[in-house]
Amino acid sequence: MRDVDYEKIEKAVTMILEAIGEDPEREGLIDTPSRVAKMYAEVFEGLNKDPKDYFKTVFNENHDEVVLVKDIPFHSMCEHHLVPFFGHAHVAYIPRDGVVAGLSKLARAVETTARRPQLQERITSTVADAMMEMLNPIGVYVVIEAEHMCMTMRGIKKPGAKTVTTVARGIYEHDDVKRAEILSLIKMD
Repeated sequence: MRDVDYEKIEKAVTMILEAIGEDPEREGLIDTPSRVAKMYAEVFEGLNKDPKDYFKTVFNENHDEVVLVKDIPFHSMCEHHLVPFFGHAHVAYIPRDGVVAGLSKLARAVETTARRPQLQERITSTVADAMMEMLNPIGVYVVIEAEHMCMTMRGIKKPGAKTVTTVARGIYEHDDVKRAEILSLIKMD
């Protein structure tokens, strides 16, 4: 992957400030291009990572029932408008032959996938597909709920509206009972 070109980002931000009629030399804006470049390096650091890497280390635990990590907070940047969206992910799987991943790896996969210009639908499917490929579970179910600033700040201007995306793989694609079980576990407080 390519390294972040801080200088190019700084020049682009300076040009944007000028294009909207601002003075990039104004006291409050002097360091803004540099701050934005550093922020972009941080919020897009997932471009240089593969969520599958988190599932290379597994454990054998003789566990063959649902594993669910819910309410994983995340933030990302809408690739259409480069404004944030944020929310929670719920990631579940049923291990095959007792093969389990560390619980933090599910959250890390969400975080890495979210830290790039992104679509919510793609985060949902990328996490599920990485788990299917690397863990070979009986099934994976991923639910993401997020608020998109592109719907809050502009366009329709509906703050508080949430988008929910789901991806079912393996047994969850066709087993309504298993799917209902996951959804009830996600709703539990």
